[in-house]
Amino acid sequence: MVGFKNRYMVVEVNLNPNRDLGTDDPIIITPYNITKAIKDNILVNFGECGLASSVGSFQVKYVNHITKLCIIRASREECQKVWSAITMVRSIGNFPVVVNLLDLSGSIRACKNAALKCEESKFDQHKLVVGASLSADVSKQMQDSLEKIKMLEH
Repeated sequence: MVGFKNRYMVVEVNLNPNRDLGTDDPIIITPYNITKAIKDNILVNFGECGLASSVGSFQVKYVNHITKLCIIRASREECQKVWSAITMVRSIGNFPVVVNLLDLSGSIRACKNAALKCEESKFDQHKLVVGASLSADVSKQMQDSLEKIKMLEH
């Protein structure tokens, strides 16, 4: 018996790349927003049959609304289709976005390691941008997010 094969993608969502860095984000990134944007894009580009074949294993496993990092699972057979749909996403909730694939791996363990590295560097960058106005609440949320990644399983 062979187990079901999945691929895991670490994805970065950049909200409106033309905005000022100090301004607040116009939308909070949630698993629902990401899922809806990707599924809508699969439907537009690959049709109903493409969407039906992709949603079997498709899942947004993790989203950090501070660093805009996501972990997405897709079946091995449909990975290319989901990947292309992710790169074609241009808006989430009528707000312009640019989505970058940072890592693609075949196991959740390798994906966790890549996501932890990315999260730590992005949070360090966030600390530099925000400076002294970094609240203890945001710092606690970030630590909780890092713990959530460490606890990720199937």
